[in-house]
Amino acid sequence: MTSTTLAYTVPFTLDRSRAPRVYRLVNDSAEAVTGVRVTLVGSGLLVPVATTRLEPGDFVDLCVLGVELARNGIAVVRWFRPGGDEYLWRFSF
Repeated sequence: MTSTTLAYTVPFTLDRSRAPRVYRLVNDSAEAVTGVRVTLVGSGLLVPVATTRLEPGDFVDLCVLGVELARNGIAVVRWFRPGGDEYLWRFSF
């Protein structure tokens, strides 16, 4: 089976300069993303993040509670592209 679909680059960068308590998720792409949600899988607590739209250059701060516990978990970022396709990306602490 052959596919002509090009790979889609994750539109975000993660600024860890204020880690381990705060991480900044930046939309580094040229397109707006919508329905952005970030959840923590594992121990610890991530202050719930939900934003309807992140324009290029916009960001959202992720605040982590129970930092010692969260280091064993992963964060999952969910968003939609302008065409309505849903994507997931995960990162570890």
